[in-house]
Amino acid sequence: MSDRFVRLFGDSPARLLLRLVILSLVVGVVLAALGIEPYDIVTSALRFVDRIWSMGFDAVDRVWRYFLLGAVVVIPVWLVLRLLNIGRNNRF
Repeated sequence: MSDRFVRLFGDSPARLLLRLVILSLVVGVVLAALGIEPYDIVTSALRFVDRIWSMGFDAVDRVWRYFLLGAVVVIPVWLVLRLLNIGRNNRF
């Protein structure tokens, strides 16, 4: 079970949790320095969903196209980097 977790997420659960905690603190400090609060992010996300809902299905189509456009680039790059990382660590 632990070996599957390491292969999937790239590290042990404790170290992954520690990394995420440290990264969250660093990002939190940067966002606080910029004057951004968590409620601002939630409010913006809710406003975004409300705008999409009020615009109708044309907006859903537009968001779907943006998603596909980004996914065409992001997914292959992530997959190649992940495979190169696995190959380098001989954990394939």
